[in-house]
Amino acid sequence: MGSVADTWWWPFVMILVAGWLATDIWRWIGVFAGGKLREDSEILIWVRCVATALVAGLISKLILFPQGILAETPLWLRLAATGFGFGAFFLSRQRVIVGVLAAEVFLIGGWLLLDKVG
Repeated sequence: MGSVADTWWWPFVMILVAGWLATDIWRWIGVFAGGKLREDSEILIWVRCVATALVAGLISKLILFPQGILAETPLWLRLAATGFGFGAFFLSRQRVIVGVLAAEVFLIGGWLLLDKVG
């Protein structure tokens, strides 16, 4: 009889447990610590800056070094979609969902149009 690690379901259990530990612990710490921190405290300003930098880095990586199906789109289309989404974000009174959806629609529409032409 093999060990538990040899069963088909063990990797899924590990993914669930590791995924839960990696995220939920920090959420609970945030809940407990968040009530005691001021919104303009140095630590929260630093956390917001780090979070913003991580999102900016991820977006830059997706634009400049895409993988998978996104790599089939030209750089100018990815940059144009980013600009379009940024403009929609500001025109919608800084609603993130509007900016993201506008950029996606622009990118997918441009990609489909290029696919039909080419």
